[in-house]
Amino acid sequence: MIKIIKADGKTEAEFLSKLEERNRSTSDTVTATVKEILENVRTGGDKAVKEYTIKFDGKAPANPEVPKEEILSALDTCDPEFIETLKKAAANIRDFHERQKQQSWLTTKDNGTILGQRIRGLARVGLYVPGGTAAYPSSVLMNAIPAKIAGVQELIMVTPPLKDGRPNPDIMAAAAIAGVDRVFLMGGAQAVAALAYGTESVPRVDKIVGPGNIYVATAKKLLYGTVDIDMIAGPSEILVLADESANPKFLAADLMSQAEHDRLASAILVTTSMKLAEETTAEIERQIQSLSRKEIIEASLTDYGVIIVCDSMERAVEMANDLAPEHLEVCCKNPLEYIGKLDNAGSVFLGNYSPEPLGDYFAGPNHVLPTSGTARFFSPLSVDSFVKKSSFIYYTESALRNDKDDIVRFANTEGLTAHANSIIVRYE
Repeated sequence: MIKIIKADGKTEAEFLSKLEERNRSTSDTVTATVKEILENVRTGGDKAVKEYTIKFDGKAPANPEVPKEEILSALDTCDPEFIETLKKAAANIRDFHERQKQQSWLTTKDNGTILGQRIRGLARVGLYVPGGTAAYPSSVLMNAIPAKIAGVQELIMVTPPLKDGRPNPDIMAAAAIAGVDRVFLMGGAQAVAALAYGTESVPRVDKIVGPGNIYVATAKKLLYGTVDIDMIAGPSEILVLADESANPKFLAADLMSQAEHDRLASAILVTTSMKLAEETTAEIERQIQSLSRKEIIEASLTDYGVIIVCDSMERAVEMANDLAPEHLEVCCKNPLEYIGKLDNAGSVFLGNYSPEPLGDYFAGPNHVLPTSGTARFFSPLSVDSFVKKSSFIYYTESALRNDKDDIVRFANTEGLTAHANSIIVRYE
């Protein structure tokens, strides 16, 4: 199943190259299929969406929009204990993201100049939420709550219907708690297209966020520019840094918690202890027997899982920064000492009692994270993801007169004489 390799500069590089190939695996066939769906929805609107919904989901509701009262009623029909859990998680997520909110500002200078920045929420955002067997109420909370804090005026959610054409009640309950404004029962690339282009019933949005399968991810990628998107998400991944003090039982459980997402998920343990590596593999063999997604975990760990044994923690940290993983656990004796050393990660989990599922569901930081090494330059979803910023400038006549020669010199140096003229004519 999962391999143990000793870092020698070559062996681990070969494995990491395999991971990179996995991230480039979108086929031409998928892209062609998605392009066709996007064009058909762009020209055919609701009719095209309905046809694809019947084709892919089995049944399309007569009215794709879920009535507001049906969304709210899920709070009474779902398991009361789960509703309380959703509310607790929502409170933690809201508390964390409220601290990210920025304010518009302006500054004045002695010469009468006024400069500033205006920050406001996007007008309308689309949220894609997987449905059916892969229903994730947590994704509703993680995407919708920051959007509402940012001041998004209208949040439109799309989610595939169940086989009977009805909405998933757990998804509806999360939508009610998070403050989603409207919900439409549609999924796949056709739902993404409906949000991007607008149809007779679905309003056009400014940005699309939320996870989905390869067809959803490809649709978002192709539509970037028509709308904004959160990110191009690849397969899930976790990297665990561990020294000899770590508990192999915990490590095995955490690696498998990520591997169960899908067969392309990657789970990597980087440690300085061969003994710990061997004990962790034994724990994986023991624990996996009782897990419901055993086959998926086995496939993931076999193809994209590895335990790398390094000579030092310095080399282990260097490797973590090179990989820039989505989730990074630090299971070391003094985990806090690594905060300033780990520069590239979507989210960092410090210590033996901060496992990755804590971040997936409950702690508060967002679980929408950059994958495939993009944590080198991308950040987690946040309130900033849902705002737009405009600067403003006010100069008096005398203030501009004082700076005019420098501005004209810039313009002439760049060969833009009309720019220079725009300044000159004001003082002739």
